[in-house]
Amino acid sequence: MAGETWKLIQERWRHHGRAMLGIALAATLIAWACEEAKVLESTEHIAYDEALVRFTGGRKESKQVVVVAIDQDSIDEISQNAQLQINFGNWPYTRTLWASIAQELKAQGARAVLFDAVMDERTADESVDLGFAQVLRETGLPFYLGMSTSESAKRIVHADLQAPVPLTVPEAAPAASPPEDDSFPEEEEFKEAPAPATPVLTPGALARALAFPARRAEGEPLPRIGQMPSKPPPKPRYPVPPTPALVSAVNGVGLVDMEADGDGSMRRTRFAYTDGTNTYVTLPVRMMADLLGAKEVVFSGRTLRLGEHTWHVDPDGSAALDYGGPLEKRFVAVSLFDVLNDWIHRSKGEKLDLAADIFQDKVVVIGGTAVGLNDIKATPFSAAEPGLVKQATVVDTLLSGTFITRAPLAVDLGLTFFVALVSVVLLMTARWTPLEVAWPVALILGLHVLTGLLLKTAHTHVLMAMPALAGVGASVAALAFNHLVANRETQFIRQAFHRFMEPKLVEQMIRSRQLPRLDGENKEITAFFSDIRGFSTFSERFKEDPRQLVRILNTYLTTVSGALLREGGCLDKYIGDAVVCLFGAPMAQEDHAVRACRGALAAKAAVEVLRVDFREKGFPDVYTRIGVNSAVNFVGNFGSDQLFSYTAIGDGMNLAARLEGANKAYGSVIMIGPRTYELAHEHIEVRELDRVRVAGKTEAVTVYELLALKGQLDASTRHTVARYHEALGLYREARFAEAVKVLEAEAARSPEDGPTAKLLERCLEYLEAPPEKFDGVANLEK
Repeated sequence: MAGETWKLIQERWRHHGRAMLGIALAATLIAWACEEAKVLESTEHIAYDEALVRFTGGRKESKQVVVVAIDQDSIDEISQNAQLQINFGNWPYTRTLWASIAQELKAQGARAVLFDAVMDERTADESVDLGFAQVLRETGLPFYLGMSTSESAKRIVHADLQAPVPLTVPEAAPAASPPEDDSFPEEEEFKEAPAPATPVLTPGALARALAFPARRAEGEPLPRIGQMPSKPPPKPRYPVPPTPALVSAVNGVGLVDMEADGDGSMRRTRFAYTDGTNTYVTLPVRMMADLLGAKEVVFSGRTLRLGEHTWHVDPDGSAALDYGGPLEKRFVAVSLFDVLNDWIHRSKGEKLDLAADIFQDKVVVIGGTAVGLNDIKATPFSAAEPGLVKQATVVDTLLSGTFITRAPLAVDLGLTFFVALVSVVLLMTARWTPLEVAWPVALILGLHVLTGLLLKTAHTHVLMAMPALAGVGASVAALAFNHLVANRETQFIRQAFHRFMEPKLVEQMIRSRQLPRLDGENKEITAFFSDIRGFSTFSERFKEDPRQLVRILNTYLTTVSGALLREGGCLDKYIGDAVVCLFGAPMAQEDHAVRACRGALAAKAAVEVLRVDFREKGFPDVYTRIGVNSAVNFVGNFGSDQLFSYTAIGDGMNLAARLEGANKAYGSVIMIGPRTYELAHEHIEVRELDRVRVAGKTEAVTVYELLALKGQLDASTRHTVARYHEALGLYREARFAEAVKVLEAEAARSPEDGPTAKLLERCLEYLEAPPEKFDGVANLEK
């Protein structure tokens, strides 16, 4: 079976290989064109998100990054406490609160703080900003602040990044002190400091504070600020700097723009941008540059380098974020109010509520999680995720992770062509309806698993939508091709066999898709051969009237053919008066041997009726001998470019022809071979005639006379068969005299039985001239 299947695959590939390659290539090019035209962008986003969530989600909490969440509980607690309202106000809180948070985080051993927000508006009381700045300087806590961009912002002058940042910093107000107890009295407990002057920043100094060296080793420009993966920005955008007091106090500032894809979901980051004059980095990169001792950001090919550290990125300098799960499962989140409360407890020498090591040596990301803060974004893991999850993920990855990068175009195209080719070869080769239905589904699921595993193990994003489109498109084209080929084959089968098989069988063969392999195949069939005794003498009588011979012969052939067709036979050919018929091909028939036996008996009965009619009309006798044999033969279309027909060749066909001729030597009408008897013995009545050796063969085979269908043999014939078998046993033991006695008695009782007479004649011959070497096997000559 496996060998036959492989031959079928080779055969169809040989016949349709160019069509398969052409369809696969066309499907690949169409899918690539759709990808380049962004037609598949939304579909790819959906597929990517599904694979990312299913295969990369569930990672353990980060051990290096902690989130301080401005959550709804914190907002409620502060708004419901009169003293805190007086001290910090409503959201956005006064910077005195952030000074207190910075002091507490420093006390708890935080490594650095990334503040996912901007402070670009001056407060009414500038001393508050200066007080916050003074706290940052005094604590020495690395503190990094966000910086937004705007189309209305002023262009920043070119930054001389080699020069120092000269600042004139006046004496700042002292930091706020906590209340004496935690009852938050209504009277103000914080002493008011004298109003200091705001530091002065020159344009050059401001530029040096905001910009950061970033370049491509290949000399290509960085993306413009605000540039999204899906489309370029409509207008130039420029950074909006924090207030001057904070610019001089924080360790660095970085861009915190959304960096969303066209559908609004945050999947990637670009790390560094330019406004055409200066280069700027994102907030996580700015912080990590200091933590890693890097003086510039360098992109080289598919590598991002900060100091001695490198990460794989895409050729355009971007990379996808390996979130590993939603915010609440990936990072330890501490409520802002809990940190503020511990600051109050610490200042009073009271026991802290938070774990002692919760911030120890951790990078702290501060950002909003409350819905009312309008910092809810979409990510692959959630349509409503706090925006700070992006900053936390980038920081965590830069500390000890790997970004997700796009596979090279050659890999995407190779996979696309491979999927298209497999689809078209599979469907055009198998031509199996269940597979045609199931394959597109299996294809999509397989690509989902493949891309998901690559995301998980190799952190590589291989396109799914493009190969899926190519595979489905190639499948549709393959089905259309199969339909066209099937229609052609069906029409050919109908034309080729409607004259040689029952029309109902032809249609059944077509409906059941049991179409023959017209270029040939090995299969077991049963062959039928018949011939008229003395046809040469028969035709001599009509030498002067050949038309009458044709009419008689046509009547005979129609009679025999009709009996065979009714049993499902396929007429192979007519050779003069001889009829050749196949059972089991082209339509597969498990009971081909039984059908052939029934057909032979039906043909014999029909000829007997015809003989009576011919005798009454004075026509010659059409006594017919029949040979039937089952064997594996090679069946298919044979012939030349000018003429070919569906037939069979092989030793099995030769033996069937020999058996037809051997009837003459045994006085029988229908002789069948050993394999036919083996397959049909439960359905037929036979007489074992002899063991014969065919010319050119050394192995002897047993041949049988087909007498009737099972249970239809009359008692007289049954008696004759029994006596014949008795005599045959004696004959094989070379007891010829004893065999003669049995045969003479039976011949006297049934003088019309041909095999009895023939075996008697042979035994008498051996009595007169005993053979020198007798093995009980007769030689069946050509």
